[in-house]
Amino acid sequence: MSGFKQTAFAAAVLVLGAQAAHAQSTVKIDGSSTVFPVTEAVAEDFQKSKKGEVKVTVGISGTGGGFKKFCRGEIDVADASRPILKKEMDACAQAGIKYIELPVAFDALTVVANPKNAFIKQLSVEQLKKMWEPDAQGKVTTWKQVDASFPDAPLKLFGAGSDSGTFDYFTEAVVGKAKASRGDYTASEDDNVLVQGVSRDVNAVGYFGYAYYAENKGKLKAVPIVNKEGKPVEPGPAAVLDGSYNPLSRPIFIYVAEKSLEKAEVRDFVTFYLKNASKLATEVKYVPLPAKSYEVALEHVNKKKLGTVFGGEPEIGVTIEALLAREAKL
Repeated sequence: MSGFKQTAFAAAVLVLGAQAAHAQSTVKIDGSSTVFPVTEAVAEDFQKSKKGEVKVTVGISGTGGGFKKFCRGEIDVADASRPILKKEMDACAQAGIKYIELPVAFDALTVVANPKNAFIKQLSVEQLKKMWEPDAQGKVTTWKQVDASFPDAPLKLFGAGSDSGTFDYFTEAVVGKAKASRGDYTASEDDNVLVQGVSRDVNAVGYFGYAYYAENKGKLKAVPIVNKEGKPVEPGPAAVLDGSYNPLSRPIFIYVAEKSLEKAEVRDFVTFYLKNASKLATEVKYVPLPAKSYEVALEHVNKKKLGTVFGGEPEIGVTIEALLAREAKL
């Protein structure tokens, strides 16, 4: 082989090697549509900082769908709008998937109505239960059946699909048991589908993460929820911080596979996430955690603090202070 050909061949090998390395520099994420706005914002800024050297893919198959992929080793990071459940912990353990649990913000799970609806001023948890409990299926079909003061108008429901962590949290908080829900409603793991549904029907009501309401305030109205103290409270950052938006205030998470952290691009992404989560969570209208929480989370990554501070069971009403106390003990 001539010197020219050898040089050309070597150059071709280098190009192919670079292309292969570039193809491998991908961070794969899937899971909660609630966490998606934060993770998407982080992914966009991270990719810009890496000048295209790393690709970040972010799916929205729901918290449950994300954990299924995570525990099969198909993704590096799972977005979750609730803590990992016992069955998911078992699935990960059977597959040898170890993980680090990282809370990234707090959300006000928001009940929304059509802005042209004049009769919904507020809703209690009891009224929400009457709408959504399994026994309501095929029976509670008008607003008047929810409350005698409401008109005899058709009740149109839009909510999270069964693979959604929001579905798990809402049913636990409202009905009293996770996944206990009527099935005759329009369900989707994609919150944008629910936004469109409620915005097009004057008799519609639905629920999803606060960021999707904040992004669509012109199309929707947030319904104040009567809290445990008997006061109607509008969802939002202030109500989350002062603890008055109960029981629909909740932490949101990312879970990172221990093995994935061996890849530089994943470690860099997670570090970037925790250093920028406060700013970007605020931008998408979630409530950032105190700075100390992100510092502790970064320590957990660096020291590979594995596992969860939750017991694998759904928990309602965890405050920011309680979450920080648990993190400190991990």
